[in-house]
Amino acid sequence: MPLAPYARPDLNSPPDPETSVTPLYTLNELDEAIERLDDGVPCRSYDPEVFFAETPEDVEYAKSLCGTCPLRAACLAGAKDRREPWGVWGGELFVQGVVVPRKRPRGRPRKNPVTA
Repeated sequence: MPLAPYARPDLNSPPDPETSVTPLYTLNELDEAIERLDDGVPCRSYDPEVFFAETPEDVEYAKSLCGTCPLRAACLAGAKDRREPWGVWGGELFVQGVVVPRKRPRGRPRKNPVTA
């Protein structure tokens, strides 16, 4: 599937809510956009392992870090286009190229619900 033409967003002007988010198709484009920003972005300010964590608590922490990122929407759109195999991208968790709402812990689910 060919990629649509890409128009780089002007990071110095405020985003226009009327226009759709242009994904950053490649990781190089994402890196270039990050370098143009004055403030650090979470994925460069924190340990990268956090964004590829195993435990559900660490995954939720990584998702919360993305909440303040100015590139969140473009990062998420690009990750969806690239079908990232796994990790937290744009505040969402990817598993086998698909966004999942939350990471489940290891092990089998219970057969019967636990009564309180």
